[in-house]
Amino acid sequence: MEKKPVRLVIFGRQGAGKGTQCANLIDRYGLVHVSTGDMLRAERAAGTELGLKAAEVMAAGGLVGDDIIIPMAANRIAAEDAVTSGFVLDGFPRTLEQAKGLVALVGTDALDLVVDLNVPLDEVTTRMKARKREDDTDEAISQRLGLYEDQTRPVLEWFADLGLVAEVDGLGTEDEVRDRLFAAIDEIAGNEGD
Repeated sequence: MEKKPVRLVIFGRQGAGKGTQCANLIDRYGLVHVSTGDMLRAERAAGTELGLKAAEVMAAGGLVGDDIIIPMAANRIAAEDAVTSGFVLDGFPRTLEQAKGLVALVGTDALDLVVDLNVPLDEVTTRMKARKREDDTDEAISQRLGLYEDQTRPVLEWFADLGLVAEVDGLGTEDEVRDRLFAAIDEIAGNEGD
């Protein structure tokens, strides 16, 4: 029996290891990785109406609004490669408005699972400080993590109310976390026994 494509959204605080785990998910399930930045670049390169609007906003130094991002995401996950292979949305939706807008356009049936890669605040703070990046000052880390709690936590709660969220413990080795993620996805997608 052929497996159906898996359609995911992944959430996690900065430093939770989302990038690493997205790579594992793509390898295992053959998913299309969909990030906001990739969508914006692709739409601009294709010269679409949304891409041109986004380029105009960015050229003026503004932030691309939900009126552009939401339909762009809906278009991206309706593209043939995402429909055929499945996808993982990474960095979208970031706000409650984006989540509601996406579901209004594509329906809850368009998503199989919303993964919350959960790593406690103190641990992600330690991990980000250990990276020794120039922009990882104590103040910047605190601000980014605070923004996540203020803007993204309500999105997760909203998806949880729809029965779509699986919380995955993000502590442990990369392989341990990967195996927990795979187990959560296989259970919901009916791909057990691989």
